[in-house]
Amino acid sequence: MSVRRLFRSWRARIGFAILAIFILVAIAGPPFVNHVLQMPADAIDYNALHQPPGGGHPLGTTNSGQDVLSQVLVGARSSVAVGVTSAVLATVLAILVGVTGGFLGGRSDRVLTVLTNLFITLPSFALILIVAGYVQGVTWVVVAFLIGIFEWPAGARYLRAQTLSLRNRDFAVAMRALGETRSRLIFSEILPHLTGIISAMFLRAMVAGVMAEAGLAFLGISAETISWGTMIEDSRDQSAIRLGYWWWYLPPGLCLALIGTATALINFGIDELSNPRLQGKERALVRQFDKLRKKNFRKGQRDVAEPSSRQKVAAR
Repeated sequence: MSVRRLFRSWRARIGFAILAIFILVAIAGPPFVNHVLQMPADAIDYNALHQPPGGGHPLGTTNSGQDVLSQVLVGARSSVAVGVTSAVLATVLAILVGVTGGFLGGRSDRVLTVLTNLFITLPSFALILIVAGYVQGVTWVVVAFLIGIFEWPAGARYLRAQTLSLRNRDFAVAMRALGETRSRLIFSEILPHLTGIISAMFLRAMVAGVMAEAGLAFLGISAETISWGTMIEDSRDQSAIRLGYWWWYLPPGLCLALIGTATALINFGIDELSNPRLQGKERALVRQFDKLRKKNFRKGQRDVAEPSSRQKVAAR
C-alpha cells in the first residue's frame, strides 16, 4: 500500500487535509496569538469575565477573563506535540517488535508475540493513571511517553503479519540466496514495502495520542501548559456546563471531534485500498449510476423526438 494510492481516495484526502490544518495551527498558533491578536492565552481581562462570543473576543472568555480563541490556538501546540511524540515512540516500538519478530521467526518471534499480547491485555488507561499519580511534576513529555508506551502493540501485530508475508516473497528469497545480511534485507527491502502502512499507523497513533491526552487531562492528569484537554478540564471544574458557558468547552471539543473525524476518514481510505471487496462495491455502484444516467438520458431524447398521443391529437 503506497501513500500515492491512498491519496486517490477522497475520504483520505479530506482526512489528511484536516490533520494538515491542525498541524499548521499548532505551529503558527502561538506566534499568531502573541504578535497578531496580541492577546496572550494567560492574559486576564477583568472587564470581560465569562463574556460570550463577540466584541474583542471572537470565541468569548473564561470566568477569569482569558480569551478562549487564544487558548484554543495555543493549546493546539501542546495537544499536537503530545500526539506526535507519543506516535513517534509507539511507531518505533511497533517497528522494532513487529518487523523483527516477523522477519526472524522462531523463538524470537514467539517471545515478541507473547510480549505484544501481554501489553494488549493490560488496562493501559488505568496503568497510565497509576503511574502518572506517582510522578512528581507531570510535563507533556511524561504524558506523551506514558501514552506511547501503551500504544504500540496493535501496530506491532499488523506489521508482524505483513512482514511474515514479505519475507517469503521471491525478492526476499533471492536476496538471502545472494548472501545479503538480515539488517540490509530489512532496511532495503522489507521496510520500503511497509512505508504506506507505517505512515498511516503513525497518523492514527498521533490522533490517538491527542485524544488520550484530552482524556487524561479531563481526569486531572495533565501538564501545566494549556491544551485542549486542560481547557475542558477547567470548564468542568468551574461548572461551565451548569452555568451555560458553552463557548468555553465547545471549541476544544469541536477540535477533538474534527481530529477524530479525520482519523475515521483516513481509516476509510485505507480500508478501500486494502480491501478489494470495498473497491469492487464502489466501482459497481459507479457503473450502476452511469447506466441509470445514460438510460434516463436516452429516454429523454426519445420523449423529445417522438411526440406523445395527446400532442398528436392537439396538432390535428
